[in-house]
Amino acid sequence: MSQDVRFDLPFNTPVSEHLEYARARHLRWVWDMGLVRSRAGFDEYRSWDLPQAAARTYPYASAEDMVVLMNWFSLAFLFDDQFDAGRPDRADVIADVARELIVTPLRPAGSTPRVICPITLAWAQVWERLSDGMSLTWQTRFAASWGRFLVAHCEEVDLAARGLTGTLGLDEYAVFRRRTVGIHHSIDAGERSRGFEVPARAMAHPLMERMRDLAADTIGFMNDIHSFERERRRGDGHNLIAVLHRERGCSWEEAAAEAYRMTTACLDEYLELEARVPRMCDELALDADERKRVDKGVQAIQHWIEGNYEWALTSGRYSTSKEGEVATAEQAGRGSVDDLLTV
Repeated sequence: MSQDVRFDLPFNTPVSEHLEYARARHLRWVWDMGLVRSRAGFDEYRSWDLPQAAARTYPYASAEDMVVLMNWFSLAFLFDDQFDAGRPDRADVIADVARELIVTPLRPAGSTPRVICPITLAWAQVWERLSDGMSLTWQTRFAASWGRFLVAHCEEVDLAARGLTGTLGLDEYAVFRRRTVGIHHSIDAGERSRGFEVPARAMAHPLMERMRDLAADTIGFMNDIHSFERERRRGDGHNLIAVLHRERGCSWEEAAAEAYRMTTACLDEYLELEARVPRMCDELALDADERKRVDKGVQAIQHWIEGNYEWALTSGRYSTSKEGEVATAEQAGRGSVDDLLTV
């Protein structure tokens, strides 16, 4: 299945006017922080065009906040690519770094990491900026979602280290993918990008909870489709198409078609629930300001569904062919050329 698989999305989200300003500063920061350590690693990272993803998913962020959000994106993506399937010992290193990333939001902002490597140092710096001005309620919600994402990543690494990658059944995988895709805290960051917070009672409503889960499912499955060739080259069985192919004994083409159907079903259900948001606001007796913040929260979800989709269609991260050091890294089970888990 090729990278340019199209979906019919009913959203029309903008792109930040600060893209180029922030891109230049972000790329300098990535190099200065040691998040890329080689020319090959930098060229590959630049081909991913994560600045475009941030500019599409957080289109209303200020110029300086856009730099912070781009910097945060680099940490999540580069950490995700550190595992070497041929080296089970890396699972313990990844777990140590993940624990540090999890506890950083639970310490006073600006605290020095206890586990030192480029990713932990960079995250401490980013979190100090990302949390600035947000309530403890928001910070706690973000930290919980961020922690679930990182724990799920460690579980994925542990399965691979024990030779169990690609053994989850379809139902197990769907729940697992909802955590590994990392969308809940990414939507939370949409609030930070515009300086607002969804009212707590609206955020806790079953309708909003289900919408956020469906957005995560939609984006996760879309990502599985667009990244399938890359993950197959890496021997990564944690992909919806691979799970369907194995569990149902169908062809790759049939598995891809079913993955597409499942993705559109999630999107359709999300849209049905989104139409019920005004009724939820009535039920909760929200005032005008609270309703406006709920609307912005829904927009944050839309920006992520549409923005991530548009970025994935062209990002070099999911291109169907690689060569040189990048290809060598992928054959070893990594997505990153450089080792970022050691000083």
